[in-house]
Amino acid sequence: MPHHAVHRLLRPLLLWRARHVSERMYMLLLSILVGVGAGLAAVLLKTAISAQQEMLQVAISEPQRVFALSIYPIIGITLTVLVTKYLLGGQLGRGIGPIIYSTARENSVVPRSKLYSQMITAFLTVSFGGSAGTEAPISVTGAALGSNIGRVLHVDRRRRRLLTGCGAAAGVAAIFNSPIAGVLFAVETILLGLPAQYFIPLLISSATATVVSKALYAGQPFVLITTSWPVDAVPFYILLGLFTAFFSVYMIRTYHWFEQFFGQWPGLNWRKVLLGGTSLGVLIFLFPTLYGEGYNTVELLLEGHAERLTDGSIFSVYQDNNPWLLLVLVLFSLMLKVVATSITVGAGGNGGMFGSSLFAGALAGFFFARLINLSGLIYIPEVHFVVLGMAGTLAGVIHAPLTAIFLIAEITGGYALFVPLMVVSSSSYLITKYFEPYSVYTRKLTARGVDVYANRDQGLLSQLDPRKLLETDFIAVRPNTTLGELVDIFRHTSRNLFPVVAAGGRLLGIVSLDSVRDALFDDAHYTTTQVRELMQPARAVVGPTDDLQHTLTLFDRHDAWALPVCEEDGRYLGFILKSAILARYRRQLIQESEA
Repeated sequence: MPHHAVHRLLRPLLLWRARHVSERMYMLLLSILVGVGAGLAAVLLKTAISAQQEMLQVAISEPQRVFALSIYPIIGITLTVLVTKYLLGGQLGRGIGPIIYSTARENSVVPRSKLYSQMITAFLTVSFGGSAGTEAPISVTGAALGSNIGRVLHVDRRRRRLLTGCGAAAGVAAIFNSPIAGVLFAVETILLGLPAQYFIPLLISSATATVVSKALYAGQPFVLITTSWPVDAVPFYILLGLFTAFFSVYMIRTYHWFEQFFGQWPGLNWRKVLLGGTSLGVLIFLFPTLYGEGYNTVELLLEGHAERLTDGSIFSVYQDNNPWLLLVLVLFSLMLKVVATSITVGAGGNGGMFGSSLFAGALAGFFFARLINLSGLIYIPEVHFVVLGMAGTLAGVIHAPLTAIFLIAEITGGYALFVPLMVVSSSSYLITKYFEPYSVYTRKLTARGVDVYANRDQGLLSQLDPRKLLETDFIAVRPNTTLGELVDIFRHTSRNLFPVVAAGGRLLGIVSLDSVRDALFDDAHYTTTQVRELMQPARAVVGPTDDLQHTLTLFDRHDAWALPVCEEDGRYLGFILKSAILARYRRQLIQESEA
């Protein structure tokens, strides 16, 4: 049912609300509604994936399981592609990037199809062992829920943006049972320049989703960490931050290299499905830890059972003979996780880098700590470094250090490691950002010319409609208008610029009061001098839909305060003033801060 039809059905209720419920309370109630919806969606997705994976595991006997795990992801990717092509019209939009773009540039209008498309395709991909996480799809689903509730209820753009952020935060909170991390994720990745008033609805939405998730899907995501951190390990925390930073740079660049590689086959191409599915199957056959999200591997590391990582692997028979084999397998697994995720998504599956960053970070932390311990120089607690590795890698890959700190603290109960979490996450983020200014989510947007983080001014300017800034009260004159007639026009207008247009409306030039000031006192030429002799070509011409950032660049380049606006065929429409753009920008900035 279209949004306007739903709005008509709800109109009596909305009128009652307007009379009896304040705007602030109204937004809090909507944030609870979004939280409940996102929480239910997360529970549904987690339950469905868990049930499907258990069924697939039981269906195959142990000797054939390693081969089955290699084939399942191919089936999942194929089903995802079929659903995307025939049920979704080929439009899916994977990852958080489209939500960031919608929030920054499209007034937080998220397509209604994302209410179900992300859930269905993520289920098919991940439940069959696709090497990707479900956090991005469920966060997108929550954002779509918030956006579409706002559209149905006809809330203004600022409040729709808030509801979109509430949905994204609630999705992450419900997946991990981590309300604070959900809020910080929305703040650091989606809602840019967040006013303080936004935090309460975000907190309420995240808390609501967490309550729903815990009530319907019990269990702490990972084992609790309660032991404190040793002071003499501080230098190694700094080194781990450096290690996870360079590893994060590797993950970001590898992910986007594969994105460009699979981009050679636009759309839903069966060649890349076959190539990607087969490659992923081979990787999982060699390294079964790459199957699915990989959280069971993280749990083994946190429980101190690292030796079980080789279970089901073709290398397991060599485990007892070579103590370094486990370390080599871990190294290959952590380096290849981003490859497996990139292939999963590039071949047509759906999933995100959020969960893959946690998996790879856990392995990176374990690898670092085990390598130090095997050296015999000092002993450091490996479980602590598993936790810190997750935080450092997540902070670097998604450029969200606060999200990383609080997420890891919440899902592992690792508040005893809060100081090391701060050290590793902040150092990893700063070093990663030096080499990779954009996160795994925004790098693709930047390649398209959309820099949503580095230039907030551009984001605000993009929300302004250039046509509404068009001023049409400038008096147009003909090229054969005499100087005397022009002087008479001067007397009846407050404008200093006069467009010179042909009979068909095409702009020929501009006459300014300053440029003809000397000629005004020459009465003898009032009847003999025509405008065509006095006009000057326009310094620059602006189109009616040109980007305002570009328009301001033209103003600065030509030291102008007004520029003519013309259609592509040269037909004059009016003028746009630099002062009008800046004044409207200032009002927009005030509205953003008061939202």
